[in-house]
Amino acid sequence: MSQAARLTLAGFVATAVAFGPARMGFGLFLPAFREEFTLSTSTAGLIASGGFLAFLLALLASAWLGPRYGARLPVTTGAILASAGFVAVASAGAPSVLAVGIALAGASAGLCWAPFNDAAERVLSNEARASALSIISTGTTFGVLAAAGLAVAVTHDVVGWRVAWIGFALGGLGLAVAARVGVPSSRRGLRPARNAIAEIVHAGLPGDFGPEPGPEVMAPRPRLTQRAAMPLYATALCFGMTNAVFLSFAADRVAAAGGLPGLPDAAAATVIFFGYGICGVLGLATGRLEARYGLAPLFCVIFAAGALSLALVGLAPTSWSAVLAASGLHGAAIMMVSAVFSFWSLRLFPGRGTLGFTAALLGMAIGSVLGPALAGVLAANHGPQAMFLAAALPPLAISLWFGAKLQRVRPRLPSVLGSGWRG
Repeated sequence: MSQAARLTLAGFVATAVAFGPARMGFGLFLPAFREEFTLSTSTAGLIASGGFLAFLLALLASAWLGPRYGARLPVTTGAILASAGFVAVASAGAPSVLAVGIALAGASAGLCWAPFNDAAERVLSNEARASALSIISTGTTFGVLAAAGLAVAVTHDVVGWRVAWIGFALGGLGLAVAARVGVPSSRRGLRPARNAIAEIVHAGLPGDFGPEPGPEVMAPRPRLTQRAAMPLYATALCFGMTNAVFLSFAADRVAAAGGLPGLPDAAAATVIFFGYGICGVLGLATGRLEARYGLAPLFCVIFAAGALSLALVGLAPTSWSAVLAASGLHGAAIMMVSAVFSFWSLRLFPGRGTLGFTAALLGMAIGSVLGPALAGVLAANHGPQAMFLAAALPPLAISLWFGAKLQRVRPRLPSVLGSGWRG
């Protein structure tokens, strides 16, 4: 197997583990945790917040470790933390131990993805990079499907939830092996970072939306706060809010409205995550779609899908077709937008892929913290339907903005939006 293939496979496994059970396992298994530990809603919320906080801190650690020590160290560290977190959850006898396990697992997601941008820039050709990063980001969907399958088995008493989390721990060990084999450890070609985290907040240089990757763009290195990067961060923040609202409240919305006909209320979450995961496989085509149509048309469709998914859950929570369509649209949207953020950040920040992608992921993470909090207040005052419809407005506005921009400037799109945004 070539080095490029090993790297792509390792990245696929990394996102499958870190953004599958490690990132979403708590929500999937929350009914079992409630029964085992008699968790209140507020306690469950605090545990979930601990996982988000660990993710944020790990993103910053990844931004420091990757440029200084290479990609292998943060990925391997993330794999070890994931395994430790899974074991802690499987052996937990109290909510405090459960919280520690969820936080350790959540930290793995912050360590295991962004370093692949730097590694891809060193190992992969310009032509292969977008497709490989699409494959890496879409590993999430297979991790979600595996976790949802085990959640179904737990729901039907086929296996216990502790056994399922031991299985997740084995997956974490498999990731450690994949990182050892597939992720380069050398720092050659990476600029040492004396203060990598501080670079995220320094003022930057003006520029366009990012050149196509190539040798001629390796110097100078634009700063992370250049004006051209603001749309990347804004769209990341918006989609972070959208995704968090959907994952936090969609299953609860369906269950509270009476559930899906023919299924117990507890099964709503597994149905949503199955649809999310199955249609998320479309993320594998992101690189080819972007190469054919350009980033701007693709973003127009992605954010429209995100808006529609929220509207469908808000308007028709007891309809099989609406719920499946919503989960499928949202799964495809998050896998595609994740891939776009990955290779867009490489184009904006050549030679500094981990830092650039980490900055985008921080935007998503901040959105994931803000979104549920704001949505919860809105739902308490105006009801869940109004909350979902309101949450659909920001992604709808972004989709319409891209659509209008394409129509208005299509003849001169490369010069107006930058060569990274082909119309």
